[in-house]
Amino acid sequence: MGVGLPRRWASLWRHHPSALLLAAQLLSLVLYPLMDDTHSGRVLYGAVALVVVPLAVWVVSRSPSLNWIAWLLALPALALSVLAIVLDLPWLITTASMLESALYFYAAGSLISYMLHDHSVTADELFAAGATFTLLAWGFAYAFFACQAWYPGSFAGAVDPERPRSWIELLFLSMSTLSSVGNGDIVPLGSQARVLVMFEQMAGVGYIATVVSRLIGLTIVRHERAAGD
Repeated sequence: MGVGLPRRWASLWRHHPSALLLAAQLLSLVLYPLMDDTHSGRVLYGAVALVVVPLAVWVVSRSPSLNWIAWLLALPALALSVLAIVLDLPWLITTASMLESALYFYAAGSLISYMLHDHSVTADELFAAGATFTLLAWGFAYAFFACQAWYPGSFAGAVDPERPRSWIELLFLSMSTLSSVGNGDIVPLGSQARVLVMFEQMAGVGYIATVVSRLIGLTIVRHERAAGD
């Protein structure tokens, strides 16, 4: 029994890589509040990136997309993250954030293509729907982070409005915007930041209208066919 459980978990990850990516993203939400401006916080930040970015590449490799493009984005992002921690160079973190943003958008697009090309709803597609949402949210959050570094004062908040927004605040803004919740304690002020937020608003509406609604429709059709048989 002790040997069978690891095998079942291994089988789950092998057949449902989207579930592993989704679990890693959600786990990182628990870890992010532990990160701060200290050296230990930056090390933890880098450790999360070292886990999540390869998982994003793994998900892409299971889709019809070209895997080499994902690695072309992932490897420099990982290298720059490590160098930024070791050498304490914030501008490297900004550059790495741009590459990670591109990687997450690429992985999200690959998962969307995977879900749209299938005509039946499987468990992996349901996990992929959740993983795609997190990939989009992380991708825009990294874009916000780079925007803030390039254009100081792009974002303001209810607490200490003059200071740069932390990573968790930008991720919170991204989640709120993508899900159309619209919590307003973090707001874009600069033109560049507002354009990014508008792009994310359109992405959130489009994702629900095309991908989520399609999965719901296919699920309803499957249940109706099963009831008819």
